[in-house]
Amino acid sequence: MTTKTPTKTSKAKDTESSKTEELPINPFAFEVLQLASKQRTNAKKVEILRKYEDPSLKAIFIWNFDETVISMLPPGEVPYASVGEQNSFSGTITGKIGDAVSKMEEMGSNSLGANDQGRSSIRKEFKMFYNFIKGGNDGLSSLRRETMFINILQGLHPLEAEILCLVKDKKLQTKYKITLENVKEAYPDIQWGGRS
Repeated sequence: MTTKTPTKTSKAKDTESSKTEELPINPFAFEVLQLASKQRTNAKKVEILRKYEDPSLKAIFIWNFDETVISMLPPGEVPYASVGEQNSFSGTITGKIGDAVSKMEEMGSNSLGANDQGRSSIRKEFKMFYNFIKGGNDGLSSLRRETMFINILQGLHPLEAEILCLVKDKKLQTKYKITLENVKEAYPDIQWGGRS
């Protein structure tokens, strides 16, 4: 006669599912946003945002959620202007970013392999964002401002570039399930309003 001994796997699975995923040191903004967005409760979202707090994330949220921050970039799709790649790609840079994001989703990865090498991040580039909002660098011509924005997008990881395209139009919440209330709770030090 054989007797079955109870296994502890069900308890182990329960504790693993309640434990949140760990991100690498200095994660990409998209990694933090994806992880926070996946959380089921607002408290967990706030916990993730606090854990991975960074000035670049705060800058993204301020640009996206603060109504007094006015983007000086044209709304909608970002036109593609690289002379070197005009022959091999037609359309918009927003479309190119979307294609790269779709390819990563198909592969089930956040990486394009060798094509990711040498890519920058929002964490490194956010100090340039003042050029793209009203009151930041108003002396900049529209052409120069848009060229700078396109150059930054081309250097970013595609998922980071996608975030910037969403933020400039205040549409971050259309992709990521993070609300203004989540951000206010996670970062009470952010002063909202009076920026333009």
